[in-house]
Amino acid sequence: MKRIVLTGGGTAGHVTPNLALIPHLDKLGFDVHYIGSYNGIEKTLIEDKGIPYHGISSGKLRRYKDLKNLSDPFRVIKGAGQATKLIRKLKPDIVFSKGGFVTVPVILGAKLNRVPSIIHESDMTPGLANKISIPFATKVCTTFAETLQHLPENKAVLTGTPIREDILQGDKEKGLQLCKFNKDKPVLLMTGGSLGAVRINDVLREALDGILKKYQLVHLCGKNNLKKELEDISGYKQFEYVSDEMSDILAISDVVISRSGANIISELLALKKPHVLIPLPASASRGDQILNAASFEKHGYSYVLDEENMTPKTILKAVDTVYEKRTEYINHMNHSKSSNGISNILNLIDELVNK
Repeated sequence: MKRIVLTGGGTAGHVTPNLALIPHLDKLGFDVHYIGSYNGIEKTLIEDKGIPYHGISSGKLRRYKDLKNLSDPFRVIKGAGQATKLIRKLKPDIVFSKGGFVTVPVILGAKLNRVPSIIHESDMTPGLANKISIPFATKVCTTFAETLQHLPENKAVLTGTPIREDILQGDKEKGLQLCKFNKDKPVLLMTGGSLGAVRINDVLREALDGILKKYQLVHLCGKNNLKKELEDISGYKQFEYVSDEMSDILAISDVVISRSGANIISELLALKKPHVLIPLPASASRGDQILNAASFEKHGYSYVLDEENMTPKTILKAVDTVYEKRTEYINHMNHSKSSNGISNILNLIDELVNK
């Protein structure tokens, strides 16, 4: 039986594409294992799917000054040793990495064991973990054509992002029941990812009275960001995070407010959901979300609102504009040439395994 090791972690965005691939890998007869951090979100998400999970030591790769920068390299070195032993023991035919700091030791371990590896880069430019890993990888998949110029020509492959099939099969009735909503008002969804988006949460709640006059709001606010005093407000439903229910919530959503991470915007494009993107500002990121959002805005897929200009008034204006022009945004997305990256990635995996 063919065996594959998947890796990726730190946020749900580094796990979701792997979850999209797993059912297809099962059908192709792969024995799937996962290497992640000891207690990252990837552990819960993967173990819930019944996939053998192997935890290793990991250290975050920071671009800013922090005392942990002194100790974390030793955690990475320890993780590399653990990953190398694991891969030697598991004897996989191939390793597939979605990125995140935990993947660096795994890609290095694959190289030391002469196991071919594939990295997937979702954003416009490679993240730090992937930048470090690229020299040791066999191939690098990309979502955006623009990313190819930042990669070694002999390794880069434009594949698109793997999108979960279940996300495309939501049930509107289940979504309405889950949120206790009706069909009288359009539904606005705000998703800040598994870690939430505190600044957007705060402004959205400031604008809540104005929003609820026109819309019903599903608010995915992130871990520890629930507000008990808002629980009983009609037309407002808050969750820390949802997984299996996400497809049903997206099915009822008329407009989505989101950060501009590559995974969520790829899903919004596949679903043809009108949306407002509020990218992480350059002061809080390496600027990848700004580039992602600019590309989508250029193609007419998105309304982009900079966080620096976000107020209750501007966020409501953005939502109203997108809702009123939703047909125009949907038409632009219908002309997109982007496709689900699953088949492209599976073909590449097959090619390297057989080679």
